[in-house]
Amino acid sequence: MYQTEPLGHTISVEGRSIPVDQLGYLLDPSDWSDSVAKHIAMNEDIELLQDHWVMIKFVRDWFEDRHSVPEARWLLKAMKAELGELKATRRYLHKLFPHGYGPELCKIAGMRMPRKVMLDV
Repeated sequence: MYQTEPLGHTISVEGRSIPVDQLGYLLDPSDWSDSVAKHIAMNEDIELLQDHWVMIKFVRDWFEDRHSVPEARWLLKAMKAELGELKATRRYLHKLFPHGYGPELCKIAGMRMPRKVMLDV
Protein backbone atom coordinates (compact mmCIF):
# COMPACT_ATOMS: atom_id res chain seq x y z
CA MET A 1 0.00 0.00 0.00
CA TYR A 2 2.75 2.48 0.96
CA GLN A 3 6.16 2.38 -0.62
CA THR A 4 9.16 4.58 -1.12
CA GLU A 5 10.58 4.75 -4.62
CA PRO A 6 14.20 3.62 -4.24
CA LEU A 7 15.93 5.79 -6.86
CA GLY A 8 13.91 9.02 -6.82
CA HIS A 9 13.20 11.58 -4.20
CA THR A 10 9.49 10.87 -3.97
CA ILE A 11 7.21 8.81 -1.81
CA SER A 12 4.15 7.03 -3.10
CA VAL A 13 1.06 7.33 -0.92
CA GLU A 14 -2.35 6.14 -2.09
CA GLY A 15 -1.31 6.36 -5.72
CA ARG A 16 0.16 9.86 -5.41
CA SER A 17 3.84 10.55 -6.05
CA ILE A 18 4.97 13.17 -3.54
CA PRO A 19 8.33 14.97 -3.86
CA VAL A 20 10.63 14.79 -0.81
CA ASP A 21 14.21 15.81 -0.15
CA GLN A 22 17.01 13.27 0.32
CA LEU A 23 16.08 12.88 4.01
CA GLY A 24 12.39 12.30 3.37
CA TYR A 25 11.01 15.76 4.23
CA LEU A 26 8.17 16.99 2.03
CA LEU A 27 9.24 19.70 -0.38
CA ASP A 28 5.76 21.23 -0.27
CA PRO A 29 3.87 21.15 3.05
CA SER A 30 0.58 21.37 1.12
CA ASP A 31 1.21 17.78 -0.10
CA TRP A 32 0.64 16.59 3.47
CA SER A 33 -2.33 14.48 4.55
CA ASP A 34 -3.04 12.06 7.39
CA SER A 35 -2.06 9.23 5.04
CA VAL A 36 1.25 10.92 4.26
CA ALA A 37 1.90 11.35 8.00
CA LYS A 38 1.19 7.65 8.60
CA HIS A 39 3.55 6.70 5.77
CA ILE A 40 6.39 8.88 7.07
CA ALA A 41 5.82 7.68 10.65
CA MET A 42 5.94 4.06 9.49
CA ASN A 43 9.32 4.76 7.88
CA GLU A 44 10.45 6.28 11.20
CA ASP A 45 9.20 3.19 13.11
CA ILE A 46 6.58 5.21 14.96
CA GLU A 47 3.00 4.11 15.50
CA LEU A 48 0.94 7.29 15.59
CA LEU A 49 -1.25 7.44 18.68
CA GLN A 50 -3.54 10.24 19.85
CA ASP A 51 -0.75 12.15 21.64
CA HIS A 52 1.32 12.11 18.44
CA TRP A 53 -1.62 13.56 16.49
CA VAL A 54 -2.04 16.36 19.06
CA MET A 55 1.57 17.44 18.47
CA ILE A 56 1.31 17.02 14.69
CA LYS A 57 -1.80 19.21 14.61
CA PHE A 58 -0.09 21.81 16.79
CA VAL A 59 2.94 22.00 14.46
CA ARG A 60 0.75 22.19 11.35
CA ASP A 61 -1.46 24.92 12.86
CA TRP A 62 1.60 26.87 14.02
CA PHE A 63 3.13 26.63 10.55
CA GLU A 64 -0.08 27.75 8.87
CA ASP A 65 -0.31 30.81 11.15
CA ARG A 66 3.39 31.76 11.24
CA HIS A 67 5.12 30.04 8.28
CA SER A 68 7.71 28.59 10.64
CA VAL A 69 7.98 25.65 13.01
CA PRO A 70 7.60 26.10 16.77
CA GLU A 71 10.46 25.98 19.23
CA ALA A 72 10.46 23.37 21.98
CA ARG A 73 9.11 25.76 24.60
CA TRP A 74 5.94 26.27 22.54
CA LEU A 75 5.55 22.53 22.05
CA LEU A 76 5.79 22.02 25.80
CA LYS A 77 3.17 24.71 26.45
CA ALA A 78 0.85 23.06 23.94
CA MET A 79 1.45 19.69 25.56
CA LYS A 80 0.53 21.11 28.97
CA ALA A 81 -2.70 22.59 27.58
CA GLU A 82 -3.68 19.54 25.50
CA LEU A 83 -2.20 16.56 27.34
CA GLY A 84 -1.88 17.78 30.93
CA GLU A 85 1.02 18.81 33.11
CA LEU A 86 2.32 15.27 33.72
CA LYS A 87 2.94 14.74 29.99
CA ALA A 88 4.27 18.24 29.32
CA THR A 89 7.92 17.23 29.60
CA ARG A 90 10.86 16.92 27.25
CA ARG A 91 11.17 13.30 28.36
CA TYR A 92 7.65 12.49 27.16
CA LEU A 93 8.19 14.40 23.92
CA HIS A 94 11.33 12.30 23.34
CA LYS A 95 9.28 9.19 24.07
CA LEU A 96 6.82 10.19 21.34
CA PHE A 97 9.58 11.13 18.87
CA PRO A 98 12.70 9.21 19.95
CA HIS A 99 14.94 10.14 17.00
CA GLY A 100 14.91 13.82 17.91
CA TYR A 101 11.47 15.24 18.31
CA GLY A 102 12.16 18.48 16.44
CA PRO A 103 13.28 16.97 13.17
CA GLU A 104 11.11 13.85 13.44
CA LEU A 105 7.91 15.67 14.40
CA CYS A 106 8.44 18.22 11.63
CA LYS A 107 8.99 15.45 9.08
CA ILE A 108 5.82 13.59 10.09
CA ALA A 109 3.85 16.87 10.18
CA GLY A 110 4.88 17.51 6.57
CA MET A 111 7.23 20.41 7.15
CA ARG A 112 10.47 21.03 5.33
CA MET A 113 13.56 20.28 7.38
CA PRO A 114 13.82 23.07 9.97
CA ARG A 115 16.82 25.36 9.62
CA LYS A 116 17.36 24.90 13.32
CA VAL A 117 17.22 21.12 13.25
CA MET A 118 17.73 20.90 17.00
CA LEU A 119 14.38 22.15 18.24
CA ASP A 120 14.89 20.03 21.34
CA VAL A 121 17.26 22.25 23.29
